[in-house]
Amino acid sequence: MRLISWNVNGLRAILKKGFLDIVENDGMDVLCIQETKASPEQLPAGVMEYPGFFKYFSRAERKGYSGVSTWTRVEPDEVETGLGIERFDSEGRTLITRFGNVVLFNVYFPNGKKNSERLQYKLDFYEAFLEKAEEYRRSGRSIVVCGDVNTAHTEKDLARPKENEKISGFLPVERKWIDRFISHGYLDTFRVFNDEGGHYSWWDYKTRARERNIGWRIDYFFISRDLLPVLKDAFILEEIPGSDHCPIGIDLDVDSA
Repeated sequence: MRLISWNVNGLRAILKKGFLDIVENDGMDVLCIQETKASPEQLPAGVMEYPGFFKYFSRAERKGYSGVSTWTRVEPDEVETGLGIERFDSEGRTLITRFGNVVLFNVYFPNGKKNSERLQYKLDFYEAFLEKAEEYRRSGRSIVVCGDVNTAHTEKDLARPKENEKISGFLPVERKWIDRFISHGYLDTFRVFNDEGGHYSWWDYKTRARERNIGWRIDYFFISRDLLPVLKDAFILEEIPGSDHCPIGIDLDVDSA
């Protein structure tokens, strides 16, 4: 099973840039979209009828903001919208789908750059998310987490770590949370296969950073450690345009799970 995660920076915008052709040609089984900035009724005619996928949305109360969507060729056994906390769920940042014993989190984690209040909101969201994931773990489920985490974990995960060490997205407190999350028994799937720097998933539009590969790796697939035997690959699709983020993905041998 191939799972893809992509912050599209506006689903309506990327539909004009060949998005459905990319979906068709990739052969993906599950697509987790972040920053949709749209509800289903705001999408062009034909999108919801696009064949082959069950489609689920979590939208923000504020129009044109945030939002996630999960498209899957296999109908999930269960779909849950949000973390169960209104403060976070009003921003439409989480979709949880269960396929048998495997629970998939599609999450658009908050950005903390605006001010200290938003940074604290981001850290609080991290904690609420971790508790929700651990709740499923305690029930015996296996966990897959994907999305825009809005934090680069280590110095290898951004092109200019020294210049950004006091910027939200690379603050020690944010990076330590990823350390703590991993310590609970989760794996950064990309690092299972590739330990090198220079691989990024987001580039600043304004400075045309993508052309120079001055980027950040802030989009991730994490899995609970019990899924490691069925993890066959993890990758970044750096060549795919259309957003300031590129898609990332993993291949799981679910028949062996």
